[in-house]
Amino acid sequence: MVKTSRSVAARQASSGYKCSECGWTTAKWVGRCGECQAWGTVEELGVTVARTTAASSIAAPASKIADVDATESAYLPTGVSELDRVLGGGVVPGAVVLLAGEPGVGKSTLLLDVAAKFARSSGDVLYVTGEESAAQVKLRAQRIGAMADALYLVAENDLGSALGQVEQLKPRLLIVDSVQTLSSAVVEGSAGGVTQVREVAASLIAAAKRLNMTTLLVGHVTKDGSIAGPRLLEHLVDVVCQFEGERHSRLRMLRAAKNRYGPTDEVGCFDLSEQGIEGLADPSGLFISRTKEPVSGTCITVALEGKRPLLAEVQSLLAKSSTSQPRRATSGLDSSRVAMLLAVLQQRTKAQLSEQDSYVATVGGVKLTEPATDLSIALAIMSASSGKPLPARLIAFGEVGLAGEVRPVPGINQRIQEAHRLGFSHAVVPASPNGPGPIPSGFSVREVHQLGDALALLFP
Repeated sequence: MVKTSRSVAARQASSGYKCSECGWTTAKWVGRCGECQAWGTVEELGVTVARTTAASSIAAPASKIADVDATESAYLPTGVSELDRVLGGGVVPGAVVLLAGEPGVGKSTLLLDVAAKFARSSGDVLYVTGEESAAQVKLRAQRIGAMADALYLVAENDLGSALGQVEQLKPRLLIVDSVQTLSSAVVEGSAGGVTQVREVAASLIAAAKRLNMTTLLVGHVTKDGSIAGPRLLEHLVDVVCQFEGERHSRLRMLRAAKNRYGPTDEVGCFDLSEQGIEGLADPSGLFISRTKEPVSGTCITVALEGKRPLLAEVQSLLAKSSTSQPRRATSGLDSSRVAMLLAVLQQRTKAQLSEQDSYVATVGGVKLTEPATDLSIALAIMSASSGKPLPARLIAFGEVGLAGEVRPVPGINQRIQEAHRLGFSHAVVPASPNGPGPIPSGFSVREVHQLGDALALLFP
C-alpha cells in the first residue's frame, strides 16, 4: 500500500519551468518562451505537484436567462455621437473598452473630450494619466474646452494608488491613459512588460465589473500597428477600438475590431484640429474637390466604410515618360490594384498607356481599399488619357476583373441613395441579378457588364 501511494505521488510530482521575463510556465524545458518569445529565459522551478480545485458553496444560484435583469447594462451616451456610433449606441456600465492607436493620432484628446461631456451629463469621471502631469492635461482641456466640475484628474503610475482613487471616488467612468504606464508592486517587471500589462488589465477589469463602472483604456501599438503587450489583453476587454489617421491629415477614423455589445462594421469620423476634436457626421465633403467646371482625369466614387457610405474623388494624371520604365505612382490607393487596372485598360480597351507615367491619387488623404473603387479609377485614367472630363454630378463604382468585366459590389442601392442625398444625379454601376433597387426620383442609373460598355457610354 505504501509503495502504491509513493508511485501516485511520483506521477503527480513533475519538474516545472518558468520564464524569468514574463512568468510563463511549462512542463518541460524549451529554449524559447511560448508567451513573450524571449530566448534562454526558461528556468527550472523544481518540483511542482498537480492540484485540482474542489467545488465550493454557491453564493448565488444560476437563474434563467429570461429572468436576468438587463436594465443595469443599458447604453449610456458619451456625448460624442461618432464614438457612440462605433460602440453601438454608447458605453455599457461595467464594460472595459481598449482604445489603441499610433502616437499623436489623438487618443488622449478624444478621451479627454469624452470625459468632459460624460461628466456634464452622466456623473463623476476619473481620468488617470500616467504619461503627463495633471497640469499638462489641464492645459489641453482648457484649449479644447473640456472642463467639467465632475471631471477628476490624477497623475499616477502605481496601480495600487490608482485603484485606491477608484475606491474612494467610485466614478461612473474611469479613463486610464495608458495601460502600459501603470505598474503593480505585486508582480515583477517594469511598466509595459507582459507580466505588468496582464496584472494591470486584470485588476482594472475586476474593479470595473465589481463597481459596475465603465472603463476606457488607452493602449500603445507596435511598429506594425498591432496592440502592444500580450494578446490576452484584447481577449480580456469587452471592446477593442482602433483609432487611425494620417499624420498630415486632419481626418481620424475610429473602428471597432471587437465589440461584445454591438456591431463591428461601423466607422466613426473625426476632425482633429488645434481647437480639439470634433465628430464628422458627413465627412464626404473633405474628399471631393470643389471646381466650377468638370476637370479631366477625375471621377467620384462611393466607398463603404463598414456600413457607412463615403463619397470620395479619384484623380489621375498621365504624362509622357522620359525613361524606358514608365512611373506608376499612387496615393491613397493600392498600387498593385492600380497597376492591374492599367494593364486591363491597355489589353481590353487598346488604350495606349505603356509609354506614359501615371499618377493616381485620392483627394483629402482618404484611403480607398475596397474593389468597388476599380471602375472609378479606370474612368479617371481614361478621362486623363482622352483629355475629356466626365459629366458633372456623376458617380461610378464597381469591381473590374482581369477579363474586363464589371462585377457587382455590396450596397449598390445604399451608395446610390447617398449620392442622391449629396446632389448627384447620374451613376454608372455594375449590373446585378436583382437590379440596383429603388431609384430616387430624378436620378439616372446605367448598369454595365463590361468595362468597354462604360467607356463607350462616357467616351463615345
